[in-house]
Amino acid sequence: MADRTHSKEADRDVIARLASRGEQTIAKLADLPGGSKALKAVNDLRARVDELGRKVRGVDALERRVAKLEKELAALKRAQKPAAPRAPRKPASPS
Repeated sequence: MADRTHSKEADRDVIARLASRGEQTIAKLADLPGGSKALKAVNDLRARVDELGRKVRGVDALERRVAKLEKELAALKRAQKPAAPRAPRKPASPS
C-alpha cells in the first residue's frame, strides 16, 4: 500500500512539473519574434478542432435518426400490400 501511495504522489509531482514547464515554454514562445502569431494560430486550431468535434457528434445523431426513419419506412412499405390486379373488364355486349 505504501508503494502505491508513493507512486501516486510521484506521478502527481511529475505531472505538476510537466505542467509548469509547459507554462514556462508557452511564455517563452510568446516572447519570441512571431511567437504570439504562432500561439494565436495554435489557439485558433484548437477552437476549430473543438467545433469539428461538436459537428461530428451532431452527425452521429443525424445518422441514428436516418436509420430509425429508414426502418419505419421499410415497415410501412411491408404493411402496404399492393392491390390485387383486377381482371380486365369485358366490354358490354350490344344487346
